[in-house]
Amino acid sequence: MTGILNKCPDRFVETEIDDEIVVMDLESGNFFSLKDTALDIWRLVDGTRSSADIAAELANDYDVAESELADDVAAFLDEALTAGLLEAR
Repeated sequence: MTGILNKCPDRFVETEIDDEIVVMDLESGNFFSLKDTALDIWRLVDGTRSSADIAAELANDYDVAESELADDVAAFLDEALTAGLLEAR
């Protein structure tokens, strides 16, 4: 996946509950519970970063090699893109 990632706020609603964000896809009605790493990834999608940028920032935050996170970051972002919650430009 290449390009800068943006959220598609017209496609979902979200609410924060304690240390979790619950996202509801308005089209399908599906809910996504974002915790831990998924929550950190979601918060980093701000219209200025690519998947690689997000993986690099998380690797720095977690003090691990980027290669350890890259596949998980890509999998989460692919799922969010497929659901229509994100778009890449």
